Amino acid sequence: MSKTHQQHNNQVRIIGGIHRGRKISFPSATGLRPTADSVRERLFNWLGQDLTGKTVLDLFAGSGAMGFEAASRHAQQVVMVEMNKQVASVLKTNQTHLQLSQSKIHCTDAFNFLRSCDQLFDVVFLDPPFGWLHWDQLLTQLTAYIQPQARVYLESNALPALPSGWQILKEGKSGKSRFALLSYDHQY
Repeated sequence: MSKTHQQHNNQVRIIGGIHRGRKISFPSATGLRPTADSVRERLFNWLGQDLTGKTVLDLFAGSGAMGFEAASRHAQQVVMVEMNKQVASVLKTNQTHLQLSQSKIHCTDAFNFLRSCDQLFDVVFLDPPFGWLHWDQLLTQLTAYIQPQARVYLESNALPALPSGWQILKEGKSGKSRFALLSYDHQY
């Protein structure tokens, strides 16, 4: 069984915004699987096509498809977190090539990033490698970093049980991927 997706030829296309149609490259890496165009299109229909003024966190950036898509759609700031050094380096190259100065790339793991984070986000993308098991811990910790009306996109091979306060607004599936748009009730 292959651990990388060769079907994409290590490129994904930005599907909307100012960079619509532009391709971004990414290296082969274990567990890296870009979110399909059709799923990204559905997600951005759910979020609204224009993210003007939004602060976005792409916590498992991988190919950068989600973060660069948000930046292309006028997000005010996009923070992309990727722990693989080679993948993070390519993200920085793509950021420079696309001239997306509102994007910031951090090479660290999700929990280390959150421990040092001092801002709140309007939109969060969570798409770790399939089989990742720390959902309860991550979703519980994430509540301190999201705005009251924030939307959190989660993608995995199976939707996890959600801790108290989280609710699914919309959900879908594509191939082996299950995905959902979540919100959190800050009263918990």
